[in-house]
Amino acid sequence: MNEMRKLAVLSALPVAAALIALPAQAAERPACPVPTGAEAKRSSGAEIDMPPRGAAAVEGIRVGHIPKGFTYGQVVVNEHDGITEYGYQWGDDRSEVDPEHRSLWVRVVCWPKASGPAQLKNAPFDLGTFSGDTETVRIGARRVLTQEGDGALGHGRYAGWVERKGVVVTVMASRPLAPELTKIIKGIRL
Repeated sequence: MNEMRKLAVLSALPVAAALIALPAQAAERPACPVPTGAEAKRSSGAEIDMPPRGAAAVEGIRVGHIPKGFTYGQVVVNEHDGITEYGYQWGDDRSEVDPEHRSLWVRVVCWPKASGPAQLKNAPFDLGTFSGDTETVRIGARRVLTQEGDGALGHGRYAGWVERKGVVVTVMASRPLAPELTKIIKGIRL
């Protein structure tokens, strides 16, 4: 009988070790994805990726659904007012004034004060402010603030949410991509 107990204890050790490691893994996860020095340099140099990067274009974020048809991409990093904005823009070769122009911008903002979608209306973003008529919708488990593009970002639909305290995600999808916005948002993982 003692041998059976020893085997039971020994077989439970890996499970116990895994359960103990869960809080440690959560603590290791960075609070907010931040750009590397190389990414900041690429952004300031306005370097273009042809072809554009894919699902892991922004370190620490996975964009699970990227529509087809993009011909270039670009890293965008901006630091100001105690926040860091880090994102990626995908685009095609059409003129930005062409209603068929396809563009997608996914950005993570490290803003320590962020805790809920209502705050996004007063967020200190340089571009992509929630200044128009906004609507709060539920997409999966997320409460997402949406509005029509404010002009600075072009035409289309703009959305944003607080992923967790201090971490904001925004997405701008041009008009041809607006029907896919829900799928794009559902596919984003930090």
